[in-house]
Amino acid sequence: MDAPLTRHLLRARDLIDTAYAEPLDIPALARAAAVSPSHFSRRFKAAFGETPHRYLLTRRMERAKTLLRAGRTSVTEVCLAVGFTSLGSFSTQFRRFVGESPSAYRARAHPGYGPVPGCFVRAMSRPREEQFWRSPGAPGLATVTA
Repeated sequence: MDAPLTRHLLRARDLIDTAYAEPLDIPALARAAAVSPSHFSRRFKAAFGETPHRYLLTRRMERAKTLLRAGRTSVTEVCLAVGFTSLGSFSTQFRRFVGESPSAYRARAHPGYGPVPGCFVRAMSRPREEQFWRSPGAPGLATVTA
């Protein structure tokens, strides 16, 4: 993937990461990446392994889980805070992603979960350029045999 397009896709993904609670759609994200909506969807999936919509839902569910673990807000407040306008849609999506209802998730103990800085998550999930990765046995790499 060429570097300028990768930068534009990262810009759109960063927009999702920061504005996940806003009403984001493919045309708006494509404008942020400076490409057509259909080209954006294809290239985003190729770069990050999931569709832009799925990536947005994943970010929203991650944030919802964090808010529910904190236990200071109601499920309805969490629903609105992560960008859903319908409690039913939120609960359905949450159950699909997490495997249990938001209320059940909040009631369950969550030992060992601490806050992970967003910059770390973004850095670890950035796409890697193919030119920096070589397949096993490629020139320049030692092959280990047992």
